[in-house]
Amino acid sequence: MRGDFPIHLLVGRDLTFRHCAWLTVAASLALSLVGIYAIDVGTAPAAPPMPVTLEGLVLRQSLFLLVGICAGAAIAVPHYRYVRLLAWPAMSIALALLVFLLILFVPASLVTPRNGARAWINLGLVDFQPAEVTKIAYVMVLADYFRYRKNHRTVWGLVPPALITLVPVVLITLQPDLGTAILFIPSLLAILVAAGARLNHLTWVVLIGMVAGLASYPLLKPHQKARIVGLINMVQGNNITGADDINYQSITAKTLSGAGGVSGTPDDKSRALVQFNRLPERHNDMIFAVVVNRFGMLGGLAVLGLYVLWVLGALLTAGASKDPFGRLVIVGCAAILMTQVFINVGMNLGLLPIIGITLPFVSYGGSSMLTVWIMTGLVVSVAMRRPQRLWRPTFEFSGEDDW
Repeated sequence: MRGDFPIHLLVGRDLTFRHCAWLTVAASLALSLVGIYAIDVGTAPAAPPMPVTLEGLVLRQSLFLLVGICAGAAIAVPHYRYVRLLAWPAMSIALALLVFLLILFVPASLVTPRNGARAWINLGLVDFQPAEVTKIAYVMVLADYFRYRKNHRTVWGLVPPALITLVPVVLITLQPDLGTAILFIPSLLAILVAAGARLNHLTWVVLIGMVAGLASYPLLKPHQKARIVGLINMVQGNNITGADDINYQSITAKTLSGAGGVSGTPDDKSRALVQFNRLPERHNDMIFAVVVNRFGMLGGLAVLGLYVLWVLGALLTAGASKDPFGRLVIVGCAAILMTQVFINVGMNLGLLPIIGITLPFVSYGGSSMLTVWIMTGLVVSVAMRRPQRLWRPTFEFSGEDDW
């Protein structure tokens, strides 16, 4: 009928359901289910008659998972060329929300500081963390910026993407949420590499960034400096200094991880160990320690393997795509996710200072769950659209383009 909406214009004509993104979907679902069980082990002192206790944080996380899957499906159905049109508007809204968080006269009932950070907006039933969705908007904006450019192969051409990155990084750092702010840098580097930036330029950028990072140490908050000093003490073998304060969380997490051994501890024993050791943030930032305590070193490696599976499906999809926007969006999302996993696991094992970063799909949190499932939906959206046969290769430059 003429009055019907031409759905093929929104979805696209040449679709395929045989693609590598199913690896990413399967890993996302498996990690989410592991997270729900780990949250139950970390928060419920006694084993329930069912696999998990369907109440409290577990029930809320299950609802977050349902919302996340729906959001991922909603973002996967339309052709991603239409999603691209939302990049700059979404980034503008995200930045406006980040600025809103920093306005001091906003009522505390709406923006309630937690651990000294103004990072959440109270929506009544749930708290919303704008920094999480800013990560997606940022990746989409960079992908849209780079898709038909080549000036990023010059030194001065790196300035605009650096400025685009600087704005959300500064706003999130001011909350202060240094952990989330850090995630934007690896994503920028990964997108630049995928877009064909010259590696010698990026090497200098990384070196300058490292020097700037060391020089910024005096600007850190006292508790952030204490975390770094505490980590240095542990690396030097001094587990006594800070064991009852700044290093308590890290030492407890390592103790619980070590108690899991190779194959883990029984369900009831693991719950008792987590409860009696009083691990802070055991449902959130330190949930990997709960997973390793319950399932052992092998279980921890299996969880890391699921993240590798997620990235494998994503990068195979990016490699098969000839569309520059689709390829860069996937690369940026994969870089953020793997950086987040690396830092969180390092925190739990005492290899990195604790800076407040969640474990994707596994840690408790609605904003985090929504974000990672939207990332999964973006990967599926690109994978379902067959590459156009006559399109030229993406981001392939000849030597004469290097100027």
